[in-house]
Amino acid sequence: MNSAQMNIKEIQKEIVDEFAMFDDWMERYEYIIELGKGLPLIEEQYKTEENIIKGCQSKVWVHAEEKDGKVLFSADSDAILTKGIIAILIRSFSNQTPAEILEANTDFVDEIGLKEHLSATRANGLVSMIKKIKMYALAFEARN
Repeated sequence: MNSAQMNIKEIQKEIVDEFAMFDDWMERYEYIIELGKGLPLIEEQYKTEENIIKGCQSKVWVHAEEKDGKVLFSADSDAILTKGIIAILIRSFSNQTPAEILEANTDFVDEIGLKEHLSATRANGLVSMIKKIKMYALAFEARN
């Protein structure tokens, strides 16, 4: 099944299953970095102060646009691991409706052990990324 037809819970379960294949965190970090390399990159024009995630140790930009009732995200980061983290979040939430994004939980982040294996500043950045994604969804829902 392709991601465009999957709901958020199905995508998150797929991510959890993928991470379960790795025995140790070095392999998981490598996988996160690989995911970052496949991230749909933000266009240069959207690398603005408004799209920067506050609270991140590295620079992370997230852009969202609504198309046919779905929110499409693109992002970039100047740090390779952070790029992978935002790639996981975008995979989970992009191409979903604002309501679905707002209703979705983020337990999968704990299930894959991401927060506990990040430095405190990166863990805070992760929370800030999730907040930004939810804020975009809220803004799009308010317009509809």
